[in-house]
Amino acid sequence: MIDTRRYQWMIGGFGLLMVVLFSLYLYTHSRHTNPGVPAGQRLHRFVAPLAVGGPDLAANVNPRCNPSRPARHGLNVCDRGPLVLEFFALDAPPCIKAVDALQRVSSRFPGVQFAALAAGGEQAGTRALVRSHRWSIPVAFDMTGAVGQLYDVTICPLIEVAGAGGTVGKLLIGERWERPAPLARELRQLLGKVS
Repeated sequence: MIDTRRYQWMIGGFGLLMVVLFSLYLYTHSRHTNPGVPAGQRLHRFVAPLAVGGPDLAANVNPRCNPSRPARHGLNVCDRGPLVLEFFALDAPPCIKAVDALQRVSSRFPGVQFAALAAGGEQAGTRALVRSHRWSIPVAFDMTGAVGQLYDVTICPLIEVAGAGGTVGKLLIGERWERPAPLARELRQLLGKVS
């Protein structure tokens, strides 16, 4: 005769052991990451097509980079700087306001490249946005989301500020950067350090 109480305890103990082992696995194998490239590290290389004037292609996250010969119809991030790069979403008003702010302050920083990338965006929608907002900074799109994944873009606005050689000086995250005045102040302080 089978002792059902003992059998129930064994099944319960086995279940509890499995929960503990699975939790331990998740704890040791999952990594909590912050979005973007952290300060002190180099920007990830990529070439993404421009929304206006570029071909409707997927971004290349493994390009053969030659910083002295940038891509003709694309945003080329290949170890150069200084660069202020914003990632935005087409359907996120705070992100779009931050690109507006980036556009407005870009003329105050000669010698610094300003650019934006629609993470997960498609060309027609990105092109319409560029034209309606009259952005003149290079704006690229990432239709497959490959660059967004490379940079772990999980929030916007997300602005990478990189100095010479593409080394990140600081990562700017959040709605505070949708206003030109605080953005200009922060960039003035950072670009003196990283350029």
